[in-house]
Amino acid sequence: MRAGPDDLTLEFEHAGAAMRSGRWGEMHVAHYTLPPGTDLSPFFAALPAGLCSADHFGIVLEGDITIPYGDGSEETTRAGELFHWPAGHTGRTDRGVVFVAVSPLAQVEQMEQQMAAAVG
Repeated sequence: MRAGPDDLTLEFEHAGAAMRSGRWGEMHVAHYTLPPGTDLSPFFAALPAGLCSADHFGIVLEGDITIPYGDGSEETTRAGELFHWPAGHTGRTDRGVVFVAVSPLAQVEQMEQQMAAAVG
């Protein structure tokens, strides 16, 4: 299976940020574009500890992103680098970023359910 970003479902698009995704077997695949100054912490605020509860594996295509973890540590992933961001993180970018992430579908669905329940 293969797809270009435009072949994936547009999940959200706002103020220069966009996420396109698909569900491939047991995996969730996503293409993200985040503009400079994006802080993902508010997006995860409704989740336990205010952190993303899914593991992500992928590659940064352009720019860079800093991933803060619940234990206070953080790492920056730059264009051309592969990554694994374990559950228990958030993210921010000063310069903007484009990346592709693959995650276990069950983890993503559980997170979506938690977010929906918090919104009501």
